[in-house]
Amino acid sequence: MTDIAHVTLEVTDQASAEAFYRTVFGPDLPVQVRGSDAPTTGFRGFTVGVDLRGPAAVDDVFARALAAGATAIKPPEAQQWGGYSGVLRAPDGSVWKLATSAAPGAGGADPTIERVVLLLGVADVAASTRAYVDRGFEVAKDYGQYVELEPGDGAVTLGLYERTGLAAEFGVDPEGSGAHGLAIGVVGGGFVDVDGFAWETAPALEA
Repeated sequence: MTDIAHVTLEVTDQASAEAFYRTVFGPDLPVQVRGSDAPTTGFRGFTVGVDLRGPAAVDDVFARALAAGATAIKPPEAQQWGGYSGVLRAPDGSVWKLATSAAPGAGGADPTIERVVLLLGVADVAASTRAYVDRGFEVAKDYGQYVELEPGDGAVTLGLYERTGLAAEFGVDPEGSGAHGLAIGVVGGGFVDVDGFAWETAPALEA
């Protein structure tokens, strides 16, 4: 099993990005930022999902993000599959979904983060899945266009989604070029995957 300890977003203004994520999510988000001048335009090929305890929490955190400089892509609303979610773009350009599967009224406005999901937009889901399985990941869910891998003891769940499908799901234009602006901290050794996403060695997770 390969465990993801955190993800690192590469941003042009590190201090502003750190302030944004601290203000919106507090200290428990397993996301770091670091400065980078690597050029990137449009969709960066990944999204980050944060699962919260109820619709009121989604509304509150979404509003806090907008007040801190984020842009709404899809305002929070009930979904056909029964959940409640909204999509926004952070000031650094990364795309986020805030979601819950809880029923209306459940969870109150408790902002506790229940799960963080990193979705990578890939060219070939089957090929990318095989490459990750070869590195020790195990498949938890396989829907063809979307595969979710077992998180193990990691702080972040990894999902693989066909790139254009991921962009459509999150309501953004799939066009983009340049750096992904993302590094994934993994326990067990760094590498670059078949879609160009960089993985970096992270300290072992505490028991």
